[in-house]
Parts: sequence; C-alpha cells; structure tokens
Amino acid sequence: MKLNGLIIKGIGGFYYIEADEDGKIYECKARGKFRKEKITPYAGDRVLIDTDVIIDSEIENTAAIDEIYERRNYIIRPPVANLDNLFIISSVKEPSPDTLLIDKAAAIATMSEITPILVLTKTDLSGFDEITAEIKAIYDMAGIKCIVVSSVTNKGVSEVKKLLDGKISAFTGNSGVGKSTLLNALFPDFNLKTGETSQKLGRGRHTTREVELHKIDGGYVADTPGFSTFDMARQGMNDKEQLIYGFSDFMPYFGKCRFTSCTHTGEKGCAIAEAVNNSEIAKSRYQSYLAMYDEIKDIKSWQIM
Repeated sequence: MKLNGLIIKGIGGFYYIEADEDGKIYECKARGKFRKEKITPYAGDRVLIDTDVIIDSEIENTAAIDEIYERRNYIIRPPVANLDNLFIISSVKEPSPDTLLIDKAAAIATMSEITPILVLTKTDLSGFDEITAEIKAIYDMAGIKCIVVSSVTNKGVSEVKKLLDGKISAFTGNSGVGKSTLLNALFPDFNLKTGETSQKLGRGRHTTREVELHKIDGGYVADTPGFSTFDMARQGMNDKEQLIYGFSDFMPYFGKCRFTSCTHTGEKGCAIAEAVNNSEIAKSRYQSYLAMYDEIKDIKSWQIM
C-alpha cells in the first residue's frame, strides 16, 4: 500500500514518517535510487512510502520511501525542509541583542522563502524598555514581525502560539536567550513530549542528535540541535550578488543606484546607502549587509564542498 506522509525524524539511515491517511508512524529505509542520485531525505520532507516493504525493526509499522516530493525550501545545517517559520530568539539582556546574528538568520530565512519572526525575550527585566523599543523599531521598519514576550508574565506568548498553528516552525537563538524557557511557556509539557517521542523513534539506533519534528497543537516544532549561529557558506549562501535579496527592506531601492554594477558597499550614487543616510533603512541592517557581504565575497564554490 502506498501512503503519503511527513518525515519527522531521520537517524542512522532510518526515517520515521507520519502517514497522512492513518496517522501512524512508519520506520522506513530510503530506496537505493536516492543514494545514487545523491538525495538525502530531510525532516520536513513530504514523501510517498510503500508499506508492503518489511525491514528489520523494533517498530511494528515499516515501509520504504518511494518518492520525495519537491521541497519548497530547505536549510542545510541542521538539515530540515519545508519550513514555514523561523523564530529568531533574542534576549534584551544577558546576552545582549546581536543584530548581525539576527540579520544573518533573517536573511537566510528570507532567501529560502521562510518567514523570519523575531522574538525578544527577558523583556520583564527592569531598565531595558528602551533597548526593547529600539530593537523592535529596527525590525518593524524592516518589515520583519517582532514579538515582545515575557515567559514570566506570559506577555506575547499567545501571539507566538497563534503563528505555529498548521505550520512547520523552527526556533533559533544563542545559548542563554531563553529559547527553552519560551518553548516551555508555549507548551508546558514540551520536554516530556519530546522525550517520549525520542525514546519511541530510533530506539536502539546510535544516539547522535538529529532534527526532529514534534507535533504540537496543530503544528510541528523542529527540535534542531546546534541551531544557534549561522555560517553563510555552510548554508549555501555564497553568492554575493544574491545577498541583497535577503534584505527585503532594501528592495524598494534596488535598481535605483547610479551604476548598474553597484554592490551597495560604498559606491557613489548608491540608492541603498542614501536610504540609510535618510533613516529609511536602519543603519544596523546596512552594517549587517556589509559584514555578510565581506564574509562571502571571496568564497569560491570549491571551498565549501
């Protein structure tokens, strides 16, 4: 029998698919053709499975992956496909906001057609209202949704939760920004659920942590180990000519520079630089663009293979 489903986890060459038709979890192996074509299934992939194939497994339901449907998008490291939302978690204090890290994550999401959403945490701390307002103003002007939350008072938590419904979402943020605290405020039994799921899926397999999707309240939340900082090259973002498309707030000025060869890094007559001078684009956003451009401008394709 052929069933459609969603890969919720892959580990050690085994893939766990939640079938659309019966809601059951199937432990699967990928057909050899994918290896020949150098295609690796990702968590988040929509697939067609054949349940008539039996593999050696501790799970009752087994199958083979017959087809991987076309991806809307994907992130290379950690490997996850078909994301709808990327929640970028940043605290207003300890650690302080790092606009470059925020802008890297937002640019990679935007270029991958994933919706970036900034979430500011620890906003209940006294004395940081000005910083909160300043950061929010930057991203409101950039057209990136910014939600101010407090896991202590639950301010903003329901707003985040609404955006998860029916979506596949991932949360990224450096250590200490309150990502786990926010997830626990959103889903009080999140740790319990994720622990139970992890024990059921891949029991007896090696213990290397991989991306795993958890079905929670009508959506899926990606548990993405090591998902904090972004290396542009490792995400396949090594084309300096394309970088500008990661900054949607630059788009109204794109094509209006004096010279068509403008790289927007300091040339005369640059419409984007002029917009920054006129406070139409936040200075920190432009500084992030320059830093990211400098990071990838000399990268050759063979250097990231």
